Amino acid sequence: MTIRVVIVEDSPTMRAILMNRLGKEPDIEVVAAAANAAEGRQMIRELDPDVVTLDVEMPGMNGLDFLAKIMELRPTPVIIVSGSTQEGNDTTARALALGAVDCYAKSGGGTGLDDAGRLATMIREAAKVRFTARTPATARVAQEARSTLADRPALIAIGSSTGGVEALQTVLAGFPADCPPTLIVQHINARFAPAVARTLDQSCPPRILLAEPDLPLKDGHVYLAPGDDRHLSLGGSNTLHCKLRAGAPVSGHLPSVDVLFASVAEAAVGARSVGILLTGMGADGAQGLLAMAQAGARTIAQDEATCTVFGMPRAAINLGAARIIAPLGSIARHAFSKAA
Repeated sequence: MTIRVVIVEDSPTMRAILMNRLGKEPDIEVVAAAANAAEGRQMIRELDPDVVTLDVEMPGMNGLDFLAKIMELRPTPVIIVSGSTQEGNDTTARALALGAVDCYAKSGGGTGLDDAGRLATMIREAAKVRFTARTPATARVAQEARSTLADRPALIAIGSSTGGVEALQTVLAGFPADCPPTLIVQHINARFAPAVARTLDQSCPPRILLAEPDLPLKDGHVYLAPGDDRHLSLGGSNTLHCKLRAGAPVSGHLPSVDVLFASVAEAAVGARSVGILLTGMGADGAQGLLAMAQAGARTIAQDEATCTVFGMPRAAINLGAARIIAPLGSIARHAFSKAA
């Protein structure tokens, strides 16, 4: 089946580059290319594309407002096409939190016409996304979670991929400001990881920052993997700390959720930890979540109805790794109360 794509991009040069890159793919058809939000809105309404690529840094429009309208009125898989400025990275992170499924760095593909098929791969993955009822981060969800701190874990580990930034925002909004130390592996381009950490930090009670080598873990702090060429794992025994190490991809990813979860399972706090596997493609995290469950940890997988992509949670559920299968809005509550 041909994947139909609408490009929304104000730069004529970049529009031509994107169209050329996608024009080489036999299973992808660019059905329209818009120069601004108004044109894009009309084309999306008339053509009902499978995927939209969106430059949210276009002058004369608020790309985030446009994306929010797309997700509200006609939920469609959107890939953000971002420039290389810090402002652009911050905007991209906010777009991911609004529901964009992936981000494509203009600089990553250079100014030539070939990006080694990177954009086409993102579009094929995005076309598999099926949106269901969205679960925003609300004060009610956060209050429910914070009111059930009946069984405080020693550590929380979270893995996520496609749709994960939006899901993380909902889950972390339900965490108390003094939550147990929390480690996260989110599959994302390393360039955007600092902006994602800043975006989550602005909207969630705990302090959210990028993990650094040997950084001691503290209550009330959430540590996000930098997303570069290093795996994030749990280090230490008496004094827990972030461990970052170079290595080959595991389960197809670097950093890998499986590596993080396995390190927690092997630690002394493993039986008093919580593992959470959120939306994402593939199976990264499934084996690690099983190891955590076998170590006595409480393990939670996001349910199919609220996932952007059910791949990673499905793989864990099929292995019997998830002791709890829950909708996104109640995962924080389940993390803190066995009776939840």
